[in-house]
Amino acid sequence: MPAPSSKGRLISMSEENKTVARHLYQRVSEGDLDVVDEVISDDFVEHEEMPGLEPNKAGIRQMFKMFINAFEGAKFEVDDIIDEGDKVFALVRLTGVHRADFMGVPPSGRAIDVGVADSFRFADGQAVEHWGVIDTGAMMRQLARICQ
Repeated sequence: MPAPSSKGRLISMSEENKTVARHLYQRVSEGDLDVVDEVISDDFVEHEEMPGLEPNKAGIRQMFKMFINAFEGAKFEVDDIIDEGDKVFALVRLTGVHRADFMGVPPSGRAIDVGVADSFRFADGQAVEHWGVIDTGAMMRQLARICQ
């Protein structure tokens, strides 16, 4: 069902969901983790396994905090975003400079530019599920200069 936009025109709920997803990436890139409380449902389920993180709202907040703390200037930049019904799929680039320990890798001072593929399911304007893949192989090669 269409929802009114701030400019008075009607937009679809799937367009609204894309806007929410973009908003999440933008605010996290600004270091504002309060956005997690705004756009992630309390009954959120994370399907992407991250070692040591719970597959829920608290875990996704902790994951974003881990990236922000480890990578100076961490940015989640949306390269492409599409929607289908209650789902949003985003191709994202994570960039930043490795300034603190990250998953056992000591700070290297190296820049990263890593691809991320995220899929969210939305209900009532909030993300309720997430599936994702981050190119950890590329990230580790960039951080440790291994396999080159």
